[in-house]
Amino acid sequence: MISDRMEKPLASWRGKERYGNEVLECLTIIVRSGGCSYGACRMCSYRHERFHTTSCEDLLLHLKAQLAWIMNQYDPAEYRMVKIFTSGSFFDPVEVPMAFHADVATAFHGKLLIVETRPEYIDEETLRSFIRLLDDGSWKTPLYCAIGLETSNDAIREKCINKGFTFADFEDAAGRAHAAGAGVKAYFLFKPLFLSEAEAVNDMRTTIADTVPLAELFSMNPCTVQRNTELEFYWKRGAYRPPYLWSVLTLLYESPVHMTCDPLGGGQARGPHNCGKCDYELVRGIRDYSLSADRELIGALLETRCSCKEEWEYILCHEQPWCMPLTR
Repeated sequence: MISDRMEKPLASWRGKERYGNEVLECLTIIVRSGGCSYGACRMCSYRHERFHTTSCEDLLLHLKAQLAWIMNQYDPAEYRMVKIFTSGSFFDPVEVPMAFHADVATAFHGKLLIVETRPEYIDEETLRSFIRLLDDGSWKTPLYCAIGLETSNDAIREKCINKGFTFADFEDAAGRAHAAGAGVKAYFLFKPLFLSEAEAVNDMRTTIADTVPLAELFSMNPCTVQRNTELEFYWKRGAYRPPYLWSVLTLLYESPVHMTCDPLGGGQARGPHNCGKCDYELVRGIRDYSLSADRELIGALLETRCSCKEEWEYILCHEQPWCMPLTR
């Protein structure tokens, strides 16, 4: 199973992750794969990270070599949770050959595993086989399928994100995952292309309410402008502004469930930001909240005094739908 070759994945790191009432040591791995089979989302640059190989056998060798590097680099006794990301979907057999599933499940036997996948690749028998190899009885739910739902609004998902599936597809996939004994983690995208700040806030409120009955874990991703994307094209021309951190705080405070949130690029022009003066404190507080689930912390951050809060309130009231944003 373990390859003689070693090949460094795109990225990997140790950290902490909240799960229920616990904070677990977590290993996150971003694997270079065969590439997202869909590859058309307006905001995503990960589709460019792929092996341009001519055969399934070559791709499998690359994947096994990356797993060997991980097992050599990190002591399994030092983490309990593993999160695996690829360029698109772990359970897409074209992107990640099915022969590699057994290697991963065996390598991380007894760990709590979260893997990212699109809904169309969630197959009951595939998940059952994977769980049989992964599970040692340590976890009630040893596997979670992390799905980038982004929004429960089909029109927004189609026009603003171009995600290529419907909310009904997500519902069906969640049902298949649960039937196989897996859990579901829903990823939300806050403020995709073409939405005003107020529209994005309202969409996220609705999305959270719609999705709570269908998933167990939730993560909100404030939109970041990645390079070589359609979103970047509009952003460079002043036609898109990433969300305000004030909006992020508001949604976390109002949410009926705990959502993790890591504002990538927070405080930078390409990431969720306010004015630059209050950003660092708010970004740090949001990350602390993801681990602590302390709603009072978010409430205190919302009381932070900064002149840009008035600007944000003005934007919520006066920015017009489907027009140029009023601020950069």
